[in-house]
Amino acid sequence: MLWVIQAIGLTSASRRERPPAVDNVSLEACPGRVTALLGAPGAGKTTTLRLMLELQRGRGITYFAGRPLHRVEHPPREVGAVLGDVPGHPARTVRGHLRLLCAAVGVPGRRADEVLEAVGLVSLRDTRLGALPHGIDRRLGVACALLADPHTLVLDAPAHGLPVRERRWLHGTLRAHAAQGGTVLFTTRDAKEAARHADHVITLDSGRLVADQPAADFARIRLRPRVAVRSPHAARLAALLAKEARDARRPVEVVREDGNRLSVYGTACADVGETAFRHGILVHRLTEETGDMGPTTADDARPSGAPASAAPTPGDRAEPVPAAAPHAARAEASATVTPPPAATEPSHAPVTEASADRAATPVSRTAAAPPTTAAPAAAGDQPPLAPLPPLPPPITVRPARAPTYPLRYELRRAAGTGAGRRTVVAALAGSVLLSLVLARIGHTPGPSLLVAWPQELPLPPAALGAGLLGALAFGEEFRHPVLAADRGAVPRRPGLLIAKLAVAAATAVLLAVLTVGCDLEALHLLYGREVGGVPADWPSAVTSWIGLVVGCSWAGVLAAGIFRSTSAGLAAVLSVPVLVVPLVHTVQGAGARIAAGLSAQLRELAPVRLVRAVRWPFGGEEYLTAAARAVGQPVGGALLLSLAGLLGAYLLTTLRGGAR
Repeated sequence: MLWVIQAIGLTSASRRERPPAVDNVSLEACPGRVTALLGAPGAGKTTTLRLMLELQRGRGITYFAGRPLHRVEHPPREVGAVLGDVPGHPARTVRGHLRLLCAAVGVPGRRADEVLEAVGLVSLRDTRLGALPHGIDRRLGVACALLADPHTLVLDAPAHGLPVRERRWLHGTLRAHAAQGGTVLFTTRDAKEAARHADHVITLDSGRLVADQPAADFARIRLRPRVAVRSPHAARLAALLAKEARDARRPVEVVREDGNRLSVYGTACADVGETAFRHGILVHRLTEETGDMGPTTADDARPSGAPASAAPTPGDRAEPVPAAAPHAARAEASATVTPPPAATEPSHAPVTEASADRAATPVSRTAAAPPTTAAPAAAGDQPPLAPLPPLPPPITVRPARAPTYPLRYELRRAAGTGAGRRTVVAALAGSVLLSLVLARIGHTPGPSLLVAWPQELPLPPAALGAGLLGALAFGEEFRHPVLAADRGAVPRRPGLLIAKLAVAAATAVLLAVLTVGCDLEALHLLYGREVGGVPADWPSAVTSWIGLVVGCSWAGVLAAGIFRSTSAGLAAVLSVPVLVVPLVHTVQGAGARIAAGLSAQLRELAPVRLVRAVRWPFGGEEYLTAAARAVGQPVGGALLLSLAGLLGAYLLTTLRGGAR
């Protein structure tokens, strides 16, 4: 299968009666070669790529190997895209970031090390993303695009602002990918870069396609050829060349550069060399160049083994350019893009032309109109109007896909930064200090002393820490997006939510156990074994404690996923004892009676009677009864009510967002 990119009729959505940024652009990028999308800033290059990748609303269709992107089963394995900077948490390491993406795109974790070696970042594998030097982050972007070994690479201005060394590496990597049969499409604003490093150049101007031509023709027509000369007698040679041009009435222009260099326009290397030889002038350098591109030799212009099709080679006579036209000649080329045959998609065959002044010619759509036969018009009757061609299909921005391995992704996300570890350490330290202070003051029940929960605080430190850990699960996704950096929204699908809830619950249980253990050990060390004893009804206390911590972590996860903020998730956790409990008491009108008698009422319910009637193994009826009692407590009931409301809101926003 040929991995051809075919974009047909791309048109961006206009706003407030303004012309669209991209108007009916059709282009093609073939495998085995590098295609450059050239245009000045604001010409519509980035918008074209976003329309192709279905990141922006508009009209048109783009085929990747004969299929639109939304019909590709695994898009990262077919198309690797780099648009802008590399997203990710600045505290995550390079290797950790790539391993996180491995779980997202469904490739083994060892692929991260292979890509790091391919892009030359092995020595920086443990460097944090926020500490990467300028230019190296582009290598990481290319590594992210190559992670799933795609057939097609789409890059937006990948070499803009890079030093010369990084530019050479980047274009060498793109050339190597194309040499292996891949398709490469990149945008640039530099005509010389497009002519040197691409095999085919597509030019945009004001959102319209104005030229589609091979790089050799582009360099010959659009860029001005010249002969670069370096001689210790540059002034004398310049005078002789100008004199011979005047005598022969040839449009030759000689420009003195810095030092002993000359730039001769409108002639060839052979003519300049003959003039220097006849007059005995020593020449240190004599080569043909295109514009300011530098030497057009294969060693300098292209990586090893690449075809030199970007510019005329030395020895070929360039077309003379009049001296009165010191700038690049304008393009005059035509291109035809033929869509692939498809039964379900409309067919378009736009043709564009660019005149000498590069004025865009409106694209004709009559080629897409079906042939019709009409009866000859009668005398005096107006001829029937031809039917309008069908419009290109609309482009819908679809939500990003959830990770292929959501649980593996969530585990690597949680362990990839130090925020979770710092939160756990802070919660444990605060719980130990508060427990020691409460033991010093006295008048605190044993269970509350073990978890450091005085009546004056709405929640103990461990519960607040668990809520913050849960809020970070989604808060970091929205603050430092990895899954949906270009779409602006993190996919909130059930698989990802279940993975986050499972990891948050496991972390909360671990935090709850560590809290009790650390508090108990600290109390025994300072106050002896008689302080902080295990309560007699420890099953009920353990169940209530773990349920509280896990519930707080889940509330943080759901709230952060709904409101897209870590602070909103933590605020939802704090609102349970501060707002929800008093609200429940106020609405019921008998808060004291409900708080005191709900546990007794739950014992008479059918589920509780069923729990007692069935003989559960390992004493399971005690834990289930303790869980029912915990729900009957004010904080437990309010927390359960809050979780139910947050889960309903999360599912509602997921359905409204069109999650698949």
